[in-house]
Amino acid sequence: MPPPRLNNRYFLVRAGESEYERIGIINTNPVAKTSVDNGLSEEGKRQAARAAVELEAMGACEGDCWIWPSITQRSYQAAEIIAFVNGVNRSHIVPEYSFLDARGLGSYEGRSLDSITEVYASDSISPSTKPPPTDNGTPNESVADVFVRVTQLMSVIETQYSGDTVIIVSPDSDNLTVLQAGLVGLDLRRHTDLSFSPGEIRLVDPKSIPTYKQPASATFKCLNPPSCLTEEAYQFVITEGEADPLKRPEVIILYKKWNKKRWARRGTEASKKMPIMLLHQS
Repeated sequence: MPPPRLNNRYFLVRAGESEYERIGIINTNPVAKTSVDNGLSEEGKRQAARAAVELEAMGACEGDCWIWPSITQRSYQAAEIIAFVNGVNRSHIVPEYSFLDARGLGSYEGRSLDSITEVYASDSISPSTKPPPTDNGTPNESVADVFVRVTQLMSVIETQYSGDTVIIVSPDSDNLTVLQAGLVGLDLRRHTDLSFSPGEIRLVDPKSIPTYKQPASATFKCLNPPSCLTEEAYQFVITEGEADPLKRPEVIILYKKWNKKRWARRGTEASKKMPIMLLHQS
């Protein structure tokens, strides 16, 4: 659900290319986030400089601003470049130690960057799907896990400032795409539609944040299934943010068992007495 309003103006910035990204390797283990190899490559430095100049042209820090980078090496380096170009005092760089860590990709750690498309394919099915785990200490985070982190980040910033400009610098794209999807009310399964390139910046326009309205599919009732459901209604996915909708006693979920020509229904005992409700149609 999008927030009712924001107290501050936000710019979202992806740090420039890292040395690991330059050689095409996934590196998301937080143990290595402050290592030199996690710093900006030469191209990454140029990307960060271009972002800094673009922020200056947009007047991001006119009247001052706050820069919130991940403590990850490349993000902090990008923040320093942004601060220098925009004349921001270093005391206004606020390092974030955990909420902005690069998304942990589990067993994909150390693999080719191209393999991240497999993770995104899973994301498009469910925001709760995690990459396979690994034993090297790299977290395996789902989109929903990232959403919790960036929501906590925004809660801290919104509480700490009011009427200010805040530049959020992330080491990866996923933190920013999940955050932006949450702000504008986009289905989290589609967060990759908002993908950030290294060094890319975006202004979070408060006008782009819609007034939240309950989707029509959340109030659709069918008292005589499946006769009142179309083929399109057979395919649905639980709305993101519903950690366990079956705990809601008023909900019954209908789903089609694709290997059999029949319907099954599940839910709590109390829910079986209630009208049918589809949470979300894809």
